[in-house]
Amino acid sequence: MARRALAVVGHVRPAPAGDMLSPPHALAALAALGQSTRLEIFRLLMRQAPKGLLAGTIAEEVGCAPTTLSSHLSILARAGLIHGTREGRAIHYRADIEGMRALVAFMVTDCCDGHPEICNFSRVPAAADCGCGPGSGAGCGPVAQKAPRRRRLIARRQSS
Repeated sequence: MARRALAVVGHVRPAPAGDMLSPPHALAALAALGQSTRLEIFRLLMRQAPKGLLAGTIAEEVGCAPTTLSSHLSILARAGLIHGTREGRAIHYRADIEGMRALVAFMVTDCCDGHPEICNFSRVPAAADCGCGPGSGAGCGPVAQKAPRRRRLIARRQSS
């Protein structure tokens, strides 16, 4: 049986505006992580990336009732931080590495007057054995693969 994204979990995902998340989407993601149980769930899924966990396992790990867990998972999914796929009767949740990458890129874009490379924020070393490298679709590589439009324009002006 082919895996399909769960409609309830994946239908209201933030869409990046160009290279970056919009401020409202970044606020939604930060608000989602601003609650202790959701932060614990997200960190658990990040540790389990790229394979993820079944909803029941997440509930056991964080000590959360299934109905409460469902609410937390929905909030994290709407914020673009996790995604779920139905596997028979179970739902398998994974951290959305690209969603987190977009949030981190949004947060550091204005660092050092629009030059986050000065602070090396764009250089996040990938663990060689993490299994979520560039070819896997999950990716633990550099946070910002492409320079934001503003930085590219500044660089072009300076080189002219």
